[in-house]
Amino acid sequence: MEIAGVFTREYSKTPKLLKITDCFILYAVTLAALQYAYMCAFGSFPYNAFLGGFFCSVGFAILTVCFRMQIDPSQREGANKTGNLERVFADYCVACVFLFFIAISYVG
Repeated sequence: MEIAGVFTREYSKTPKLLKITDCFILYAVTLAALQYAYMCAFGSFPYNAFLGGFFCSVGFAILTVCFRMQIDPSQREGANKTGNLERVFADYCVACVFLFFIAISYVG
């Protein structure tokens, strides 16, 4: 119980933007887990559709973790300390669009 208390106390200091980003990461990981559970329970007849959806969810989670690392004020160093958040967000959006385009192309 002490670990949960320390986590809650320290996480309450986290900026709201990072908490929202954490929710997106949790959503993407949960979606990937649900897709995998569905494939195990009911089969994977259109296997390319499963792969496209699963890798899209995992890729989205990875891109969001990278985005979170770039916007976290405690992890910025040197010249990046005053980094341009708009540019980071634009890079993230372009990478997500590219990922989704690849997933849609893979599905068919």
